[in-house]
Amino acid sequence: MTLKIGLLGGGSWGTTVASVAARNAPVMLWARDTETVEDINTNHRNSRYLQGISLPPALKASADLGEVVAQADVIVMGVPSHSFRNVLEEVALHIRPWVPVISLTKGLELSSGKRMSELIVECLPGHPVGVLTGPNLAREIMTGQAAASVMSMEDEIIVKRLQSLFHSGLFRVYTNTDLIGCELGGVLKNIIAIAVGMGDGLGAGDNTRSALITRGLSEMTRLGVAMGGRARTFSGLTGMGDLIATCTSPLSRNRHVGVELGKGRKLEEIIGSMHMVAEGVKSAPTVMALAEQHGVSMPISRDVFDVIQGNKTPTEIFRGLLRSAVGSEAEAG
Repeated sequence: MTLKIGLLGGGSWGTTVASVAARNAPVMLWARDTETVEDINTNHRNSRYLQGISLPPALKASADLGEVVAQADVIVMGVPSHSFRNVLEEVALHIRPWVPVISLTKGLELSSGKRMSELIVECLPGHPVGVLTGPNLAREIMTGQAAASVMSMEDEIIVKRLQSLFHSGLFRVYTNTDLIGCELGGVLKNIIAIAVGMGDGLGAGDNTRSALITRGLSEMTRLGVAMGGRARTFSGLTGMGDLIATCTSPLSRNRHVGVELGKGRKLEEIIGSMHMVAEGVKSAPTVMALAEQHGVSMPISRDVFDVIQGNKTPTEIFRGLLRSAVGSEAEAG
């Protein structure tokens, strides 16, 4: 039986996943913006988020969420973290029993600190839950460059069935049953990417970037394990892989925020000029609260949080790196 996919969210990554999946199954994409829906259906483009990229003619779109959800055998959530709960509550009015729900969102709910998979369980009890995550830059995938991602669910049977819906050509999809670790990797790397971007904006070199990425991975792993994830997950695609891509690519939104902060621009100005959400900015306060709750040291993430809150400047935190005490690499914070 061919499964029908309902993808909710008309941004760059949601549109990319919908395009990849459309090679394997019927896909209907929901977007709030009627102009985006018209652009996809008529011109086979999403000019707002993927300018100049052609979409598969088989991909269809609708501004009617109920229509998309009611006919779907699999729901894929590609909406930002701040609207995730509200969309789920609307999905609950239309979804059929036992339909799996997959999150693409690499963020946390600000008010509760919950992962997106936890929100799905809360709002849609009884539905299998998973995430699709990894080092995936939308424009590169849409232009045919090779990429790898991870489908993570706790149920090995269901995750293998859904894997085939998204695995296509040069877009390779692996499976992992460590849902917590995979999901947290996608969240935490965004904050480290802001730190790396600030260094780049200040003119720091490759040595600095390498140190931040490596020590950032250590921070991510410590918190991930404390919250129930597996350490080895953070050395894979959803940890180190995603971290490298986000910290080094000029296409990375979170790195871009950091670069502009390093150049002296105000956060409000940077965010206001962007079409897409930089989840690391929104996640930083919640991540610091989780680190405190679990007794985990995250000095790089703390510095990013302080800059975002306006308590420090990028120049001040990079000067602080030179003065900070060091010890054993295996134990260092």
